[in-house]
Amino acid sequence: MSDRARTGPDLHAEGLRPRNVGARVRRVEDPRLLTGQGSYTDDRVVPHALHVAFRRSDRAHARIRAIDTQAAAMMPGVAAVVTAADLGDLDPVRAVSRMQDYHATALYPLAKDKVRYVGEPVVAVLAESRYLAEDALEQVEIDYEELGTVIDPLAAARDDAPLLHEEAGTNVLVRRSFGRGDVDAAMAAAPIRVGGCFRMHRKTPVAMENRSYLAEYDRGRRQIILTSSTQIPGIVRDLLAELLALPAHGVRVVAPDVGGGFGGKGSLYQEEILLAVLARRLGRPVRWTSDRLEDLISTSHGFDERVEAELGLDRDGRILALTADVIGDTGAYSIYPWTAAIEPVQVASFLPGPYKVPAYRGCTRAVCTSKAPTGPYRGVGRPISTFVMERLIDMAARRLGLDPAEIRRRNLVQPDEFPYKMASGIVWDRSAFTESLAAALEAADYEGLRAAQAAARAEGRLVGIGLATYAELTGIGSRISAAPGMPINTGTEQATIRLDSTGAVTAAFGVASHGQGLETTLAQVIADELGCRIEDVQVLQGDSAVVAHGTGTYASRSAVLAGGAATLASRDLKLKLLRAASHLLEAGVEDLDARDGVIRVAGTDRSASFRQVAKAVYSEMGRLPREAREELESTKVYDPFFGTATSATHLCLLEIDPVTFKVRLDRFVVAEDCGRIINPMIVDGQVHGAVAQGIGAALSEEVVYDESGQVLTASLADYVIPGASEIPPIAIVHLEAELPATMGGFRGMGEGGTIGAPAAIANALADALSHLRVEIDALPVTPERLFRLITTAQSRGD
Repeated sequence: MSDRARTGPDLHAEGLRPRNVGARVRRVEDPRLLTGQGSYTDDRVVPHALHVAFRRSDRAHARIRAIDTQAAAMMPGVAAVVTAADLGDLDPVRAVSRMQDYHATALYPLAKDKVRYVGEPVVAVLAESRYLAEDALEQVEIDYEELGTVIDPLAAARDDAPLLHEEAGTNVLVRRSFGRGDVDAAMAAAPIRVGGCFRMHRKTPVAMENRSYLAEYDRGRRQIILTSSTQIPGIVRDLLAELLALPAHGVRVVAPDVGGGFGGKGSLYQEEILLAVLARRLGRPVRWTSDRLEDLISTSHGFDERVEAELGLDRDGRILALTADVIGDTGAYSIYPWTAAIEPVQVASFLPGPYKVPAYRGCTRAVCTSKAPTGPYRGVGRPISTFVMERLIDMAARRLGLDPAEIRRRNLVQPDEFPYKMASGIVWDRSAFTESLAAALEAADYEGLRAAQAAARAEGRLVGIGLATYAELTGIGSRISAAPGMPINTGTEQATIRLDSTGAVTAAFGVASHGQGLETTLAQVIADELGCRIEDVQVLQGDSAVVAHGTGTYASRSAVLAGGAATLASRDLKLKLLRAASHLLEAGVEDLDARDGVIRVAGTDRSASFRQVAKAVYSEMGRLPREAREELESTKVYDPFFGTATSATHLCLLEIDPVTFKVRLDRFVVAEDCGRIINPMIVDGQVHGAVAQGIGAALSEEVVYDESGQVLTASLADYVIPGASEIPPIAIVHLEAELPATMGGFRGMGEGGTIGAPAAIANALADALSHLRVEIDALPVTPERLFRLITTAQSRGD
């Protein structure tokens, strides 16, 4: 179910909205993807390719004393066995940053001198088939010297803890603080104070397609071609070119169809570097596709935060002060390019959320441990910050006897208070903070739900209702990088759009789709701005060779930045096209209109198709004056500079089975403001998918390590993702409170479901157990955790 609500003028009235933007256009990708005709990295057939298998560390922290590869090298079909020593003086990769109190870590393609987590690649075997390579792996012998375990981030942060990176001199890779106002005085004066220690456990993306890479070396062009299931082909290309001392055209990174990423494919991996190096050295294609075990233990994880937080309020329920101490478990390395800061720093900076917080102090530390590195995961920091803040809001409401909706109304930034600079320094532009709350309550019939809940409770049923309101920064421009202090430009996007001699439109971007439907949405923008048909547009993306600079798709940026660049380039190309047509049609440019690939003279029956104009420009030399001949192509770069706020309210109705402790979600409502919607069908799909991931984070998904650093959830039998039967119907209300200043009025929205859903579910669980005075302070709330919470409360006599 999907409804639409608006404030202000009717933007859908005839003549005010273009014909394609805002329409439920079917995805142009789907015919190939739904019929099995998609082309993924592992589908690419290359003759004489060598297959790689990795011997990965089975130790969490150990020195490598010796590696014996002789027996493996003698196995049938083995072409090479490679260790770090065989890579010579290849420089390590370091995710650098201008932040103070930050320590970069050295990352080599294969572990050098020591291993730092279970799953780290140590030895690579190249063979004629993956089977032969796997057989040879068993013959590799590695002699380890055990070093001290570094598993708990609290223990790892101590001065006497074993060091994972001796050159850093500490396991604390990042320290950062945010603040405003006299927090201590405000908190001391607050008559109502609520707080606790909140925990969000480690997650992993579990994309349908595991990570997969194929590296080829074109000797004629002297070019490395890396086909990769990556979200960031431009970033990978630039890094490999620098690492291997090659010009940019000496490396081409192509992301074909990619079966999901969720941030896990948004970082550089050791395997990508190694395959590129080996393909160049050996002169043969080299390929590797992760199996599910490898994916679960070595693809970057997400979340894994501990937050000590306290909220102070007056007796009317208005916020006076907020404090937070954040410890992020960043795993063994500071991930490239985002650094160890990407998750814990964003937790602290976004914690005040959409609320007015007069005094705030947030301190954060990113601590290195013997686990797989954490990196971007859908929502990056905001699922945790929203979980903590929304739990505090509900805890305060219960203490004051206020309805959870009412306490939010009293503290949300109001429409007349935008732009609003939050306590950590982030500036919110106008977004539907209050309107999304009102819309979610109305769509769910909140009063009716509360009445039904009361009746269910009278029957002894454990029914809970939870709310979560949040805001996020999307489509960020050059003023703010996607991770603090990075020397990489993540704030601009380039589009090159050209009309060829047949009248067809080709548009090239630096973004890289991994399921968002960018080929459709960008074609919709171009069709409206240029005046062509959607079917005439071919969108090229995911290829570092098609634009001079591009970084990829992450941080809810592609619709805002690529859509903005597409708009600018389309407008410029359209002007060129109309100037050429004005000579053919003997009319002024101002009298011409382009629609559906045809240019018409207003008030007449004269017209020329795009094909006819293109033919005149490119081929028919006598049709146009010399000075009127110009290339029908345009390249534009768009920079939104600051970015824009996206906001939403989630409402959840659930019931707990008191026997099995299974949680059943009965209703879920999302009221969101993502600005002008390019394609409502795609937006709905993004919301549904993100909420499903948020449900997993709230109820089941957790990467578990034991005390020795071994992964206990290394299969999908142990790492539990929600099935379709566990996802409730999701009602979506689209809001357009006020269009942002971004080109086209677009906001990003791909991450929102994972941000709001865990907090809403946590609040609903606490509401269902309010008679037991149970607080939900850790996610996921698995049946086992729920059992312990309830039985502990019952043993207290609550």
